[in-house]
Amino acid sequence: MQFSKSTDYALHALLHLGNSERHNNVGIKELAVSLGVSESYLSKIMSKLRQDGIVRAVPGVNGGYELAKPAEQITFLDVIQVIEGRQQMFECSNTNSKQHQLLTEQGEQERKGGSECLVEKVMYGAEQQLHQYLQAHTIQTVIDEALKRKCTHDKNKK
Repeated sequence: MQFSKSTDYALHALLHLGNSERHNNVGIKELAVSLGVSESYLSKIMSKLRQDGIVRAVPGVNGGYELAKPAEQITFLDVIQVIEGRQQMFECSNTNSKQHQLLTEQGEQERKGGSECLVEKVMYGAEQQLHQYLQAHTIQTVIDEALKRKCTHDKNKK
């Protein structure tokens, strides 16, 4: 499994906005330079984030983008789902094979009119674990960790 570069840029852009010393909007040009990406590419990413209510566009000469909600309410899972989509990561496509039938749980599921492939069960469990982990990490938790590291680094320099 691999996330796209768009997800990487989206997360970094949100961290930049959340850590903005001015605590107001940041222009697309500044964001693009900071991330080392073209303005047009970043604009498409920011548009998706805006449509989902993660960022807000501020119009005008000094306009730009700002977080639409507090950084502690923006999870990594939220951002990934906006950029990558909300589809299930794994779907068993081998349902007619004899191998699949051997791996299908019998009993309770079958009586209810369906059965669950053991491969699908493992993959679904892994996806749930990943979702829980990504849900537990917010833009703010990463900013806090970065600030903690900076403080430790600054202390060690003295």
